[in-house]
Amino acid sequence: MKRVVVTGIGAITPIGNTIPAYLDGLQQGKSGANMITLFDATLFKTRFACEVKDFNAEDHLDRREVRRLDRFTQFAMVSAAEALQNSGLDLEIVDKDRVGVIWASGIGGLATLEKEIEDHILGNGIPKHNPFLIPKMISDIAAGQISIQYGFRGINYATVSACASSSHALMNAFDYIRLGKANIIVAGGSEATVTKTAVGGFNSMKALSERNDEFATASRPYDKDRDGFVLGEGAGALILEEYEHAKKRGARIYAEVVGAAASADAYHITAPHPEGAGVINVMNFALEEAGMNPEDIDYVNTHGTSTPLGDVAELKAIEKVFGDHAAKLNISSTKSMTGHLLGAAGAIEAIACILAMQHDFIPPTINHFTDDPEIDPKFNLTFNEAQQRKVKATLSNTFGFGGHNASVIFRKV
Repeated sequence: MKRVVVTGIGAITPIGNTIPAYLDGLQQGKSGANMITLFDATLFKTRFACEVKDFNAEDHLDRREVRRLDRFTQFAMVSAAEALQNSGLDLEIVDKDRVGVIWASGIGGLATLEKEIEDHILGNGIPKHNPFLIPKMISDIAAGQISIQYGFRGINYATVSACASSSHALMNAFDYIRLGKANIIVAGGSEATVTKTAVGGFNSMKALSERNDEFATASRPYDKDRDGFVLGEGAGALILEEYEHAKKRGARIYAEVVGAAASADAYHITAPHPEGAGVINVMNFALEEAGMNPEDIDYVNTHGTSTPLGDVAELKAIEKVFGDHAAKLNISSTKSMTGHLLGAAGAIEAIACILAMQHDFIPPTINHFTDDPEIDPKFNLTFNEAQQRKVKATLSNTFGFGGHNASVIFRKV
């Protein structure tokens, strides 16, 4: 099997719209939560979210093009551009038949669909829809738009597995390059679901925090008083490249992808398996594929959404997989800062893992106030402040509604 490395990264997040800004937000333990500005949330149970701030698509894309792209695709295009620039690839000479795009979104153009329904069905009832409704809305369009922008004619599709979507995109890209089916793949995910439908839908499930008066500290994974996740938006892009190809062109290598795995809970549409059965499997599968022992991992970036059931179940699984080494790990949930980016979560959290290795620090789990008696105090959950540590290998977990689990392991080169 061929080796696969990361040679470029790009990000748009609620705590920073570029890689340097995102890194600073992670190091400073910044909260991305604020009151919702993208729509009038006055009547909603939850009136706050982790929105991307100070983003103007026309600063990056042609005005006409912007009108034809949903916000989730705008995020995809801009983050992919940063990652490609960051990679140092010469797009004039690269073999574009061997460059692919695998891009994830859990929901796609929900804002576009919502607006069309409000304007043309609930409004005057006249079915006069925007001709770009369908190509703006469908989840695979971001992968298509990136390939069209750069002429990449290789593997091209979307992965959709709820909140595990972009981790599955990374896993698929890793596998295709290992098998020799591509030299380079732009992989990642984007989401733009701070909308009436998403907030209302998640509210009805009682999945979102309702701490409207404490929005900045509402995302509090592993805290005794956690009451649900905080919705986020944004994108993460990674350039995955075959090692010898990268080495030949003198590329900067951020990390090596050494293991990636998937599993199912086969338990419930939204609730995690209480003992973390599927999560135990996926972490073991990833370690086995990487040829690594649990003791080789320094940092686990958890799914850690700040929900009462999910946080405890994941830690139970970590204890089963890592045994005595679980107490020596650094563990954190960067969703405490960024909120939950749904289908884009895996991509920005993979980048957090890579930045942790590059800069030898552990991003914190912020907003911790009260210990949960159900959580063993032996775990180092990196509460409230970043910690300095030599980080040689990291594992990133993401799990989606439907029982979809994904783990990706990165190693410093």
